[in-house]
Amino acid sequence: QETGNPEVRFMQLDLASLRSVRAFASAFLSQEPHLHLLINNAGVSAGGTTEDGFSLSFQVNHLGHFLLTQLLMERLQSCAPSRVVIVASRAHCAGRLRPDTLGHPPPGPLSAFQDYCDSKLANVLHARELATRLQGTQVTCYAVNPGFVNTELFRHTPLWLKPFFMPLVWLFFCEAAEGAQTSLFCATQEDLERFSGRYFDDCRLQEPWPQARDDRLARALWEASERLVGLVGAGESPFP
Repeated sequence: QETGNPEVRFMQLDLASLRSVRAFASAFLSQEPHLHLLINNAGVSAGGTTEDGFSLSFQVNHLGHFLLTQLLMERLQSCAPSRVVIVASRAHCAGRLRPDTLGHPPPGPLSAFQDYCDSKLANVLHARELATRLQGTQVTCYAVNPGFVNTELFRHTPLWLKPFFMPLVWLFFCEAAEGAQTSLFCATQEDLERFSGRYFDDCRLQEPWPQARDDRLARALWEASERLVGLVGAGESPFP
C-alpha cells in the first residue's frame, strides 16, 4: 500500500531460524517462476543465541543468507543473467574468522560487537567465493558497504549506552534511502559483470581489507558454512 505498486509481495522470513529459511525458499520457489535479483540486506547487532545454536548476529547476517542464497541458486541460474548483492559493512576490517569456531559467540566483553564484525567479514568473503564458484553461469555477485545508516540495526544497544550512542546516530548517520544507493547501484548498473565478487563502497569499486581478500579463508568459510547449515550431504547445494 505504501509503494502503490500492486506487484510488491510480502513473504515472512526469519533469518534467525534455518527452518524458516527453508520454509521461505520452498514457498517462494513454488509460487514464483522468476528470480533475477537477490539482495541479502538484513542485519542485526546483538548478543544471544538462535534456536539453531548459533550466535544471533552471525546467523542472521551470514549463515541465514548463505543458506537462502544456496536454496535459491538454481532459480537464479535458470533466470540468468541475474545478480546477488550482499550487504556488508566497513566493520569487516575488524573481523576475525576461525572456521573451527564459526557460529559461536566470540569471547570477551565486546562479544556482540566482535560477532557483528566477524559476520561482516563473512559477507565480503561469501561474495568473493560465490563469484569464483559461479564463473560461466551468468550469475554475478557483489559485496557492498552501505555506510553508517540510521536504521533499527542498533535497537539492541544496551540501555546504559544509548544516551551516548544515539545522538551520534542522529547526527552522523545517513538515512535508509541514502544507505541503499550502493546496493541499488550493484543491482542495476550495466556492465558490472567483470567485477563479480568485488566490494563496492559509495557506488565505487573499492579494495576491502586484506583479510577480506584471502581466497583460502573464503574457501574455508564456505565449506564450514555448508556444514553448519546442513547442506553437505543433503543434496541441496548446487556446487561440488
